Amino acid sequence: METKAVTDVTHLARQLIACESVTPATGAVFDAMEAILAPLGFTISRFVAGEAPDGPVENLFATRGSGSRHFAFAGHLDVVPAGKGWTGSAFEPDERDGLLYGRGAVDMKGSIAAFVAAIGDIPEDAGRISLIITGDEEGPAVFGTRALMEFMAERSIVPDLCLVGEPTSVNTLGDMMKIGRRGSVNMWITVTGTQGHVAYPHNADNPIPRLCAIMSELEKVRLDNGTDWFQASNLEVTDLTVGNEAHNVIPGEASARLSIRFNDRHTGDGLVRMVRSVAELHGGTVEAIVSGEPFLTPPGDFSAIIAAAITEVTGVEPELSTSGGTSDARFLSKLCPVVEFGLRNATMHKLDEAVEIADLEALVEIYRRIVRKALEMPAG
Repeated sequence: METKAVTDVTHLARQLIACESVTPATGAVFDAMEAILAPLGFTISRFVAGEAPDGPVENLFATRGSGSRHFAFAGHLDVVPAGKGWTGSAFEPDERDGLLYGRGAVDMKGSIAAFVAAIGDIPEDAGRISLIITGDEEGPAVFGTRALMEFMAERSIVPDLCLVGEPTSVNTLGDMMKIGRRGSVNMWITVTGTQGHVAYPHNADNPIPRLCAIMSELEKVRLDNGTDWFQASNLEVTDLTVGNEAHNVIPGEASARLSIRFNDRHTGDGLVRMVRSVAELHGGTVEAIVSGEPFLTPPGDFSAIIAAAITEVTGVEPELSTSGGTSDARFLSKLCPVVEFGLRNATMHKLDEAVEIADLEALVEIYRRIVRKALEMPAG
């Protein structure tokens, strides 16, 4: 690949967008990624993990260089389904009025392209640079980044710092970076009774009042008031189901689903135990999936480097935030300090997703400055 093509961020982004890679992603988009990285001297490893329904998922780990510092960039090549109603085609990148349109332009093929363009002129002896790229971030995230971390652990590969290229900016490029995220747990509560005729309630056991009692108690719970860096944890009921199609039948089962987003005052397992203790008082059972624990990278040298690079390029002073949903940084935070920074998120997951080409070009320079400064940081 010619040098210009390697450093032309719009060209790189178009190559990735043109690959239809709805989660879980495999194949062509990773072929394109490998072809982009190979001329830059990376040693590239690809592997497929998992089976249906949550797989198979393809993953890519690329690394080059050596030295006392190891800087990693993490991202995902999978995208959400395009949906109907695009002005053009979601997977045929199109430039109009200074914007590059296509599914993944913002979330997050654009930032991956920007990172590759940024490191194109960084010499290999400046330090070790790695890319941790999955095809499973937009889905269940079972066989993606966690599988990559297992791959790295087996080879004793541990980066010193990691930047995740999620679209964190809100109104203008650089106005927000993420130094942490809340955790997430989903729970399903089931109360079983005995079905019967409404005229003969003594022969039945209606589970609905007991489910309502559980919900009433949980509604009164105030988990916390937030912390210096996190907003208050919140418990939200997201579904109530009985499924009773007859007006004269007492149902035999009632269920509810709830979701808790929680800060670092809690753990997922601790919250499950709390909900389970309430449910069991009323004969309910609880199944749960902890999607991720909260993490925080306290402000320090790494976040200062990122903030300084943003301000130098854009003139904007970024807000250090832990807001929003989860990302794969929740896994990578177990390896090393992790910060998230990327493009404006206004059109992610929407029809006609698009990125300003000027933002892509500015992001290249921001990433270039971050990498150079991070590799110059003292070891330890």
